[in-house]
Amino acid sequence: MVGFKATDVPPTATVKFLGAGTAACIADLITFPLDTAKVRLQIQGETQGPVRATASAQYRGVLGTILTMVRTEGPCSLYNGLVAGLQRQMSFASVRIGLYDSVKQFYTKGSEHASIWSRLLAGSTTGALAVAVAQPTDVVKVRFQAQARAGGGRRYQSTVNAYKTIAREEGFWGLWKAIGTSPNVARNAIVNCAELVTYDLIKDTLLKANLMTDDLPCHFTSAFGAGFCTTVIASPVDVVKTRYMNSALGQYSSAGHCALTMLQKEGPRAFYKGFMPSFLRLGSWNVVMFVTYEQLKRALTAACSSQEAPF
Repeated sequence: MVGFKATDVPPTATVKFLGAGTAACIADLITFPLDTAKVRLQIQGETQGPVRATASAQYRGVLGTILTMVRTEGPCSLYNGLVAGLQRQMSFASVRIGLYDSVKQFYTKGSEHASIWSRLLAGSTTGALAVAVAQPTDVVKVRFQAQARAGGGRRYQSTVNAYKTIAREEGFWGLWKAIGTSPNVARNAIVNCAELVTYDLIKDTLLKANLMTDDLPCHFTSAFGAGFCTTVIASPVDVVKTRYMNSALGQYSSAGHCALTMLQKEGPRAFYKGFMPSFLRLGSWNVVMFVTYEQLKRALTAACSSQEAPF
């Protein structure tokens, strides 16, 4: 067995909640430059917005985007919005991933055999719930990643300044931009279902068919498959979400208007802008997050069990 051994004691909801948030933060630290490159590619082609890349900066591909940003804005630009990103993951992933098993058990009434519909319902529930909790951090993260420092001053000087500026200029609910019937609820329900349900199903299949044991290779394979499926399914709504979050006040009347404008001006391929960095980011993020999450659950459960065990 590679990594921490599985214990007979199942992890508690608290262990899953804390483990999911911590694992997501670790994954974000490693893959954040890919996420920033994805955002820059997705907003390329916008003619207006509160934050956008400089007019002279044309991004081509993942590596080209990263190299252009490093050359024109410096290496630190790849981590614009990292603080808000970590705040987002600690609150967002803790809910959508950490509570997934508990919600799934609620829908199956404690049964060990969960149907695909129970898994999808659990993924949709925790994904939508997480949006309400972490949406302001997501808005600030996207704005930071989108802003370019070359050729002008930065719109937001710090994470706190970004929260204050958005609330002052766009109203308090500007921090919840793209919530409600907007693409972020749909995106996170889709992403959560694609990520968690696909990971769940692949892992269960591998274990039941005795193709792998419950260790790192199994977690890696399941996470990679989940990352690919998630990217294919969620990319269109992810692009709309990024454009809508980064839009100027009044630029789009709704998320649907944003999508229609993209289709009319840039064609259907616009919905898959930044697909490669999305896949590289989601694939690598899923691998790091799920592998770390599985190991953290076992380590924390073993630590709790050792403390409770009598001397």
